[in-house]
Amino acid sequence: MPLPALPWPLPALLTWGAAWWLYQAALGWWGSPLLALLLASGLGWVASGLVAGWWRRWLLALGFPLALVLTGTVAVPAWAWLLPLGLLLALYPLQAWRDAPLFPTPAGALDALAQHAPLPAGAWVLDAGCGLGHGLLALRAAYPQAQLWGVERSRPLALLCRLRCRFARVDRGDIWRLDWGGCQLVYLFQRPESMARAAAKAQREMAPGTWLVSLAFEVPGLSPSACLPAPAPQGALWLYRIGPAGGQVKA
Repeated sequence: MPLPALPWPLPALLTWGAAWWLYQAALGWWGSPLLALLLASGLGWVASGLVAGWWRRWLLALGFPLALVLTGTVAVPAWAWLLPLGLLLALYPLQAWRDAPLFPTPAGALDALAQHAPLPAGAWVLDAGCGLGHGLLALRAAYPQAQLWGVERSRPLALLCRLRCRFARVDRGDIWRLDWGGCQLVYLFQRPESMARAAAKAQREMAPGTWLVSLAFEVPGLSPSACLPAPAPQGALWLYRIGPAGGQVKA
């Protein structure tokens, strides 16, 4: 059962329990408290990408290592406090800080998408910023005959997504340098500040009749073809049909 489907705080308890087991096992394997702490903390960081809500993610990611250190169970050198920062930079390179952090697509958010944005079999569908693959899984349910493509800037997240979503092509890369021209639909779950840039890129590169889809955030300057309800807190799924001039501009 995926972590988002479990009632809180069960995901946290399961994660911390698994981290404690992994810590003890790693101590037995290598005898190094620092290495065991790093490995167990990495488990928490990975699990944090499977729950919704920034505060829950931080609890999963930092709960176990902080408890271990603050209780004096393990003593670490002063420089070890830089390890969480290094792990954060590995997950989110500095170049990616302008884009959204890890925003998993909630279950059911794309259930009605294919009814309002039909695609032919074999169409290319891009999840721009695919994270751990929640969007790709939702797109697969909506378009089972489509060719799915995920692009993620973070190398660790791209690797984990590739392992999780073997049905899709997953690349590490910059969604803003990528050519969207061959895609019949581009799906985004970014930040409000990114939407104007996404609109300009879609108008410039995507063919007439293709689709730009945004979860939660409206694209400024374009008239939506449809606005579908989505699970809270996202609230809405915005669909934009690219027109003959590269977009439907608001009057």
